[in-house]
Amino acid sequence: MSETEFPLMQFMREGMDPVAELGRIRAEQPVCPLHMPGGSTMWLLTRYDDVRSVLGDADRFSNDFGNVTAAGSTQEDPGGLGFRDPPEHTRLRKLLTPEFTMRRLRRLEPRIEAIVAEHLDAMERSGSSADLVQSFALPIPSLVICELLGVPYADRADFLRLSTDRFDLSAGPEASLQAVNDSMTYLTELVTRERKDPGDGLLGMLLREHGDTIGDRELASLADGMLTGGHDTSTSMLALGTLWLLQNPQQLALVRDTDDHVDQVVEELLRYLTVVQVAFPRFAREDLVLAGQPIAKGEMVLCSLTGANRDPALGPDIDSVVPGREVASHLAFGYGIHRCIGAPLAQMEMRIAFPALLRRFPTLRLAVPAEEIAFRKISIVYGVDSLPVAWDRAQP
Repeated sequence: MSETEFPLMQFMREGMDPVAELGRIRAEQPVCPLHMPGGSTMWLLTRYDDVRSVLGDADRFSNDFGNVTAAGSTQEDPGGLGFRDPPEHTRLRKLLTPEFTMRRLRRLEPRIEAIVAEHLDAMERSGSSADLVQSFALPIPSLVICELLGVPYADRADFLRLSTDRFDLSAGPEASLQAVNDSMTYLTELVTRERKDPGDGLLGMLLREHGDTIGDRELASLADGMLTGGHDTSTSMLALGTLWLLQNPQQLALVRDTDDHVDQVVEELLRYLTVVQVAFPRFAREDLVLAGQPIAKGEMVLCSLTGANRDPALGPDIDSVVPGREVASHLAFGYGIHRCIGAPLAQMEMRIAFPALLRRFPTLRLAVPAEEIAFRKISIVYGVDSLPVAWDRAQP
């Protein structure tokens, strides 16, 4: 690995696996300095126990976006929960948590099943081949978020465009930032309308129950954070998970032919794939020592989720998918007070989508050789932007 690539290794992979260099430093230098342009140093953590310790320690490590702006960034605060510290984080998460219990999310289950079925119907009508990303993995998470938030049906086509444009960097970063700004403008207008006439979605519920304590922009920012956290990640999981299953027929059959093993396969795929490669950056609140390495107050700590979830300390065959593996808690959704609040919703999407896809198209296969699948080169959220698949059309 070149000197230029080394500071970016946590954003790189070799197919489905972390780059070999990440495994080497986990074994030899688990708290590894990354020397950045300008002379600053960041610390990369790769061991499971170290990563879990830092993610669970909000007293000694801060997530606040002000740490980034203090370092010279001119970016506007992106909002959401990921860049918030207690007590502000505690207040906002307390508002959202009741809406993400499994009991509340069960009301979404029939709609998720219907959204999945509608896209499978469209794929079937289109012929015997498709780009699974564009036809299935990309639109489903966006429409599920529409259901969650209560976006009106008339707005959903535009909302889908806004939610996908932000992740499309082909037109340059300015276009992506503009899509984020357009999304925030739309969501703020939606919150304003919902405040006047609250609907049955999450926004309406929050306004009915907490409307006096949360402003329109603040609520729009939380909604945008849910879009950011739940869209590209679920898209990547659906695409990469399907790719892996198509290359592993025995596990594919477990998901397709019975409901008994779906949960186990999904959980193990979440650990194995770990599509969010690095957690939100943490900043030391004080001078401290981490796994024997002194860290100065204010220095940034990056936690490699891929490195942690592939730590051999978790058990044998950690670079393989073993449904039912006993791991105390994989870190695909993070850990501690900042663990992804939408994790139960993402898990529900996977448990519904994978079996439905494989049962509708039992002959589903890659339409190109596996070596031609193009993975993202350097990315926070790992995935593929295209996944050509084919199937045999049913006989009349």
